[in-house]
Amino acid sequence: MEPRITVITLGVSDIDRALAFYRDGLGFPVHEQYDDYVLFELDRQFLGLYPRDLHADGANLDAATLGTGDISLAHNVETEAEVDALMAEAEAAGVEVTTPAEKTDWGGYSGYFRDPDGHLWEVATGAAFAEPYI
Repeated sequence: MEPRITVITLGVSDIDRALAFYRDGLGFPVHEQYDDYVLFELDRQFLGLYPRDLHADGANLDAATLGTGDISLAHNVETEAEVDALMAEAEAAGVEVTTPAEKTDWGGYSGYFRDPDGHLWEVATGAAFAEPYI
């Protein structure tokens, strides 16, 4: 299998709230939108939003067992100022900042926030994420 992820789909409890957060709060461009699915175009990838119960049904699982898992989505940028700006943008969009941006023990600079459905995002900069990753 080729090591690639094309679409990351997040199960959400309120599609309209999630759409407003990602589109209006973070400025993600909508690629396609249906009644119950939104697809944002990222750089060579897509982020999808899908109602949690329908997401679970498609995987033949009970929605109560899904949770958000122990993962984080990372958005890497070139400078600490960009980290600070994106963290402020997320906070202004009304989400919980779990770790304000700060120097890390791995030599970078990062902060964490949770989207309206609890999905964890990291905004970071550091040598490990130099071109072509940003």
